[in-house]
Amino acid sequence: MVLEFDPAFIQAPEHRPKPAVAEAGSIPLIDLSPLHLLEQHGGPLVAELEVLVAQVEAACRDWGFFQVINHGVPPAVVERAWAASRGFFALPPEERRRVRRDEVNPLGYYEAENTKNVRDWKEVFDFVVHEPAVIPSPGDAGGGVDRLIELRNQWPQFPHGFREALVEYAQATEELVFKLLELISLTLSLPPKRLHSFFKDQTSFIRLNHYPPCSSPHLALGVGRHKDAGALTILAQDDVGGLDVRRRSDGEWVRVKPIPNSFIINVGDIVQVWSNDKYESAEHRVLVNSERERFSIPFFFNPAHYVMVKPLPELVDEKNPAKYEEYNWGEFFKTRKNSDFKKLDVENIQIYHFKKAK
Repeated sequence: MVLEFDPAFIQAPEHRPKPAVAEAGSIPLIDLSPLHLLEQHGGPLVAELEVLVAQVEAACRDWGFFQVINHGVPPAVVERAWAASRGFFALPPEERRRVRRDEVNPLGYYEAENTKNVRDWKEVFDFVVHEPAVIPSPGDAGGGVDRLIELRNQWPQFPHGFREALVEYAQATEELVFKLLELISLTLSLPPKRLHSFFKDQTSFIRLNHYPPCSSPHLALGVGRHKDAGALTILAQDDVGGLDVRRRSDGEWVRVKPIPNSFIINVGDIVQVWSNDKYESAEHRVLVNSERERFSIPFFFNPAHYVMVKPLPELVDEKNPAKYEEYNWGEFFKTRKNSDFKKLDVENIQIYHFKKAK
């Protein structure tokens, strides 16, 4: 796909990429082998697990981002997903648009998404992990009882094997994300499966991202600075690179170096609220370049639409009171999705809108 450069892509001067971004002191790299040893032996390998939990806790606390290796997702499954993604975005534009999404069904192909009211230099294909996914109707204005709609995937006819490859990928990465959720629970001194019930009727979705070469990479971004609204994100990125994470210690942007056979994990807003700010959802962005196209595949792990998100009762007491009012995930998700489609006159919804006054 060749995108025509348009003023809608231009970032405000303060948000344009710098010529150089630090790679030193990058996000933590965590080996998940101890999880698989536990499964194989069925016994409590306490020492190895304690080390792993401590690593995940430090990464969530200090960065909100980390990379994982030896994660258990077969390389062949990932490669088939990459091939499906590249094959789809190589199709003629009219073929891709056969499964173009709209405000009624936000699944399928789209090439005009906004982040913080600026258009992203990318095209995407979205599909839900479990069909149907139930959410409040994007067209409802709120203020009353929302109508619920069932989201169903729009699968293209081509390339051949597209659906099968991505369903296989979704199943494999979903296994991984539940293991990561258990690790997050353990870092909060909670039982491993404490958070599982929130995902009974999950609204998780997977996105195929394609960032074409950009004629003005100093003015545009593949995805503008943002934080992920859900619980966790698992990202596969190719060898081109371009993902930047804002380092908490000094506010500088740090480039995440691609590592073969790894996934990038980041904490979303929901985990920030559940943890009552022990962890923080990290701001990140995607840069583009003028020479090479880039592909990535994020898995956005989201709870059921009816889940009320608030600090977990076990983590709240008189000395550490709840820092957030509760909010409904379905309503939050709907509002964020609406802002993806059109430029708004106001900032899209953020968790700090639910922060309690001190």
